[in-house]
Amino acid sequence: MLQELQRTASAPDVRHLTDEEARASARAVTNLFRHWELSDDEACDLLGGISSRTWARWKAGEIGRIDRDLATRLSLFLGIHKALRYMFGHDAPRLYGWIRRENAAFGGDSALNVVRRGQLMDLYRVRQYLDAERGGW
Repeated sequence: MLQELQRTASAPDVRHLTDEEARASARAVTNLFRHWELSDDEACDLLGGISSRTWARWKAGEIGRIDRDLATRLSLFLGIHKALRYMFGHDAPRLYGWIRRENAAFGGDSALNVVRRGQLMDLYRVRQYLDAERGGW
């Protein structure tokens, strides 16, 4: 005889980033951008067009509210950094210079130029590429 299976929710309970986790992510990405030697304009672009005033506050350690889009961007940047760490270890010139190097996978463009296009999918594309390169697929 057939038995009915327990139904699952259409949207599982997904734990959202806490405010403290989001602030920690923002501090880490601010530090990463410093290592990447990004200009203030580049950093603002990469963070979805935040204002230069907000970016200045972040650099001073004053991180306010982070919305879902920005939290996603932060997560993707941390994933990119993690993948680069796996690939290059503590070789700082390779680790932090990779973002600006031309890459055949991006049609000869740099990963920085790809993510500066501003769409989350551009950022995801770089993250996905690195995960595949390091054997994550």
